[in-house]
Amino acid sequence: MPPTTRKRARRYDPDRTRTAVLAQFAQVGRAVAGLTDEQLALPTRLGDWTVRELAVHLTEALAVVSRNLELPEPRGAKPELALVQWPFSTAARADRIDEDIRALVAARPDPAALYEEAAARFEAVVVPADPERLLPTRTGSMRLGDYLVTRTVELIAHTDDLNAATGLDIPYDRQALAAATRLLADALAERAPGGSVEVRVPPFAVVQCLGGPQHTRGTPPNVVETDPLTWIRLATGRAGWAEERDAARISASGERADLAGLLPLMG
Repeated sequence: MPPTTRKRARRYDPDRTRTAVLAQFAQVGRAVAGLTDEQLALPTRLGDWTVRELAVHLTEALAVVSRNLELPEPRGAKPELALVQWPFSTAARADRIDEDIRALVAARPDPAALYEEAAARFEAVVVPADPERLLPTRTGSMRLGDYLVTRTVELIAHTDDLNAATGLDIPYDRQALAAATRLLADALAERAPGGSVEVRVPPFAVVQCLGGPQHTRGTPPNVVETDPLTWIRLATGRAGWAEERDAARISASGERADLAGLLPLMG
């Protein structure tokens, strides 16, 4: 049976998702507004990007939605890219994103102003839009409501990058963290369908993956458990399986409870 018919896709409440995206973006914007030039020049774990490139890139999490929504709606009744497939499409865009961000930094080096503009445009263009509307993206059309879920992954992962680079403690909106965790957990189940391993990311997600004997009741023989931020770091390539397991941030029991070969899910 194809993965797309294996089970009904998870649905997300579009109003709660929009609220979560705006809440996380506002928290990052307040933090970025207080950064000094010395802090903006600090290195990050994202290649040779400084905090300035990272901060500008974060504004694009909202700006790209507004820009795409102002384009003509794609033809066709169905989206070309399902939400659960989105994480696998990100690697192909990495070089183009890097070029775009460097150009934007050269033209607009003050990230604080970009945050104000992106938030205002999002409120005006995206908030009143129909979440069922098809949105053009670089990797295929998506439902607006689904694309907003992808913004929670971008915002949470890059908030974590910003905290790591600056030593700040920018909070994570609970709903945004939940949506990002669930999407990446569902992507794992999509990549390796099956029921022999149960992956738990309390309190937000539980999925089964990998072919083999399927668990139906009681304690499954193969269980992986971790916290939401560790899971997001693993799924996005910011942390490695072995190092997180050795640091006791992953609990893995059973002979098949090793996800190293399936991670990361995003490039």
